[in-house]
Amino acid sequence: MAGPDYQANQDKNDFLQILAAQGVEFLLSGEEKVSPILCGGKMICLLFSAKWCRPCRTFTPQLVQLYNTLQKRGEKLEIIFISLDHDKNEFEQYFKTMPWLAVPFDAELQKQLCGEYCVDCIPSFVPLCRDRNSKEDDLIGFIEDYGAEVFPFTRKRMQELKAMDCAKRVEGKLEELLGNRGYNYVISGHGGKTPISQLIGKAIGLYFGAYWSPPSRSFTAKLSKVYKEIMDKTQINHSLEVIFVSTDRNLDEFKLNIMDMPWLAIPYEDETRQDLYRIFDVKAIPTLVLIGADGKTSSENGRGLVSLYGAEAFPFTEERIEELEAAVKKEAEELPSNVEDMKHEHVLKLELAKAYVCDFCKSQGSFWAFSCGVCDYDLHPSCVQLKNV
Repeated sequence: MAGPDYQANQDKNDFLQILAAQGVEFLLSGEEKVSPILCGGKMICLLFSAKWCRPCRTFTPQLVQLYNTLQKRGEKLEIIFISLDHDKNEFEQYFKTMPWLAVPFDAELQKQLCGEYCVDCIPSFVPLCRDRNSKEDDLIGFIEDYGAEVFPFTRKRMQELKAMDCAKRVEGKLEELLGNRGYNYVISGHGGKTPISQLIGKAIGLYFGAYWSPPSRSFTAKLSKVYKEIMDKTQINHSLEVIFVSTDRNLDEFKLNIMDMPWLAIPYEDETRQDLYRIFDVKAIPTLVLIGADGKTSSENGRGLVSLYGAEAFPFTEERIEELEAAVKKEAEELPSNVEDMKHEHVLKLELAKAYVCDFCKSQGSFWAFSCGVCDYDLHPSCVQLKNV
């Protein structure tokens, strides 16, 4: 990827002129003082941050990792910290965690620079380049999601990254989706490795979850049952594979989680885990994303489909879901809208219920139930015993 033109531009000159006008003759580098002239020929980015700000303390280590990566790559980048700390001591303590430069602590200069660069929240990261980002671009979020890949921090680069994620999501290239971080395999709960190439041509369920999440543990049990049912039906040609994408807090928790899972998992050390959460915009767990045998995403609501239809939803194609919906609709057309059952005193109304327990046979039901509007009472349609008229 070609880098930007790092020659001094108007944005950089304006910043240096502000410093000069305020009598700032040097920048801080650790405990040393350096001339702003050392920033010549480099891309300058301003970091507005403060130790008292929790999001700032969370973001800074991520930015340190990005900075170190770009320095090792030889990129001509310099970050300059502009402190919004309450006092000089707080500033000095916070600056010790940073490998880049800083403007000496000056409350009045802080205010001026915040006004000049329209900073109304922190952390704020402002590249001084021709392609100035707007607030809507959420550069902080891009850095958190993409790390050093977002360099050189231009709107064009951010659009490229979005397009790349979109392509991975819709174009059906499983090896690019799962194997772009140097790992070309997924693992089993017992440590076995399966090459990603062996998964091509199968329906894939990307299961996003974590051991610390009670809803995830509950769905794991349900999904395991459905998975085994599907495997039993396709014994000769296993055409489904579930791949666990963990947000467990540590490796030990991850190992405990996958120990009883009958499917595969992205290795805990593989950063593809974070990529997949971003690519499919997973905001809550558990989530099940379904990918068809052609490699294209068929549903991002696999959890709902599995919960509603169970193994009957396989192979999770649009055509199969339409068949199931049509069958449910036909079933309703063949049932009365109201019944009087010998076992219950009130009239029961036909209602659509995703899941319920029949009060007569005590078995779980789904879809249609005859329910009482007065009390908590539900019957399978097959358990209704009509009163003699």
